[in-house]
Amino acid sequence: MKFLRFGVRGAEKPGVMDDTGQIRDLSGVAHDFSGKNVSRDALAGLLDMDISSLPVVDSGIRLGCALADTPNFHCVGLNYAKHAAETGAEPPKEPILFSKATSALSGPFDPIILPRDSTKVDWEVELGIVIGRHVEHVSEAEALDCISAYCTINDVSERAFQIERGGQWVKGKSAPTFGPLGPYLVPAPQVPDPQNLAVSLTVNGDIQQSSNTSDMIFSVAEIISYMSRFMALRPGDVIATGTPEGVGMGQKPQRWMQPGDIVEVEVEGLGRQRQEVMSYPG
Repeated sequence: MKFLRFGVRGAEKPGVMDDTGQIRDLSGVAHDFSGKNVSRDALAGLLDMDISSLPVVDSGIRLGCALADTPNFHCVGLNYAKHAAETGAEPPKEPILFSKATSALSGPFDPIILPRDSTKVDWEVELGIVIGRHVEHVSEAEALDCISAYCTINDVSERAFQIERGGQWVKGKSAPTFGPLGPYLVPAPQVPDPQNLAVSLTVNGDIQQSSNTSDMIFSVAEIISYMSRFMALRPGDVIATGTPEGVGMGQKPQRWMQPGDIVEVEVEGLGRQRQEVMSYPG
């Protein structure tokens, strides 16, 4: 099973994709996907359900962000060895942590809107994880048991806002539509090894990023254990675990998203996104 949300923007319903690829409506038996409703126990309960009698949804319906909301949208920077090298940075000795505003969450097929006054909007394919229980001071050995689901994320970034305007990275990471998430939440038991997943991104059909989570400097388990020393992680929290080499900032000459570009983003087994880049309206 893969969990998702479907329907018009702002009125999405929870759903599930069954083993045949049909989408079934969960709204009569489950709450929308956020917070405790995407805890490890909550998703395990849904996995145990017989969904064969649930209504089938039109296959052409819009898929929204796989999460209705998140308590926190955490991110890890410079976490692939080759990406750190392309930026000219030394590999970090500890995970670099930053946040995106939760209002950046967006549907996997919704447009990316270039912010007003932006000049350097970049792409970043990332493996996303959804925390499934309250976590503090967890060991690396136990960390993966704290995940409820995995997903595909595009950590869209405005590099001028992020780097050239001073302060923290958050303001370059948080514009509306800068956090496409989905199309699915894949339950953690269905992802036996998060450190062996292909990740890729194309712009207008041209491959920009093509790597594997095995190139991470800090593994998923290390990230969760490390973060839990400094903060409590809560059910429904999202962590974007870093991006590989091939971002626009690292190219010579540098390349930035332009109106009309088509960006396609995929993490192996977790689904493929597609976004058209659009100018800020008005």
